[in-house]
Amino acid sequence: MSSLRQLYLTAIALFAFAGNSLLCRAALQHTPIDAASFTTIRLISGALTLWLLVQLTRRGVTGRGSWPSALALFAYAAAFSFAYLSLPAGSGALLLFGSVQTGMIGWGLAKGEHFSMMQWAGLVLALAGLVGLLLPGLSAPPLGAALLMITAGLAWAVYSLRGKGAGDALRVTAGNFVRTVPVALLMSFVFLQSAQVDTAGALYAIASGAITSGIGYAIWYTALPHLKATSAATLQLSVPVIAAVGGILWLGEPLTLRLLLASAAILGGITLVIRQQR
Repeated sequence: MSSLRQLYLTAIALFAFAGNSLLCRAALQHTPIDAASFTTIRLISGALTLWLLVQLTRRGVTGRGSWPSALALFAYAAAFSFAYLSLPAGSGALLLFGSVQTGMIGWGLAKGEHFSMMQWAGLVLALAGLVGLLLPGLSAPPLGAALLMITAGLAWAVYSLRGKGAGDALRVTAGNFVRTVPVALLMSFVFLQSAQVDTAGALYAIASGAITSGIGYAIWYTALPHLKATSAATLQLSVPVIAAVGGILWLGEPLTLRLLLASAAILGGITLVIRQQR
């Protein structure tokens, strides 16, 4: 894969991740839909979209997904939705991507990947920017919701790591999404008495599942084999910045000097890590 194509694919995937955060916030905070229904509709929509793409392309290549990856995907999606019922957006993003970064970088270093001094400096700079963007002024998050978001981050780290060398990205992602459907339906049955589904919330969930989850994750799986675990983890630190900008453009959130400075620190730190890797 050329460097330019890898750059495009990675950028699209990161924007899709940010889109998931925005869609989930909009649905759970501004519509009556419950977390279990949002998660189930999201996963079913992703599974249907990816299955259709596989049928249309008819690729004669390997890759079918697996139950361990599907369970990691479900754990991420469910914990993410339930955590955002009571977590502020800022502290939730900090917990999510902090745990993703910790899990993936820890695994990469355990497997023998090494950081130069410049890469460590870039990572520290990116983390400092993330903390500066999200932490000041936030109250301590509820313990239960915080643990759910940490679980979501670690599950996503596992899902990402299992994507390296798993086969054709589209087929693998489709297989994983299809396997989550029975588990998601079982979860919805458990929470049936508290289920609430409205048109707006369902449309947010469908968009999240079909576009920013299904297609976005297939693109991420395509880029993953060409990224080190440490670099993949650091790149995802840019997602809260992208989501914050999306909040300004879509949700009318204010543009602040802190956002600009934190964005520069996070993206600058990522640049140091990637340049030193190459």
